[in-house]
Amino acid sequence: MIFRSKIDTFFVKFMLLVLLIIGLASFFPIYLEGGTDLTGVLLLTSTFLIIIGFGLWGVFSIKYVFYQDYLLVQGGLSRSRIPYEYISKASPTTDIFTGYRILSSRDAIEIFYKTSVAGSVKISPREKREFITELKQRCPNAWIQTWDEDPGDSELPF
Repeated sequence: MIFRSKIDTFFVKFMLLVLLIIGLASFFPIYLEGGTDLTGVLLLTSTFLIIIGFGLWGVFSIKYVFYQDYLLVQGGLSRSRIPYEYISKASPTTDIFTGYRILSSRDAIEIFYKTSVAGSVKISPREKREFITELKQRCPNAWIQTWDEDPGDSELPF
């Protein structure tokens, strides 16, 4: 089962700001030199397009795939295979600027698992309820916090 990442307006605005900053940094040397050297302009333009291409590919190719034995979290060159038996907890989060994350929305899920260097991965599936339902089926021993649940009300099942 494949889930695509949700893309919200905040993230689109953030990406536009990043593109603007990269564009200004890429083409500022042309402004300083006067823009007469065709080789320099082509080199800077191609560098800009390659950087932007990789960035946009990484953002718009984000997907989360449930395989038989593991959850694959993939976006661009980043990939994480998370075996279901290592997933200990999943909870909602809006903190998207820290930690390991492969997402494009502030409405995210943080999945904690034992083999992660960072301890968890933050993701943002478009169909969140269906994703949580599938995760509960594949990880029956994991504590899955729902959005209407108070974190102080539940105990971990293990």
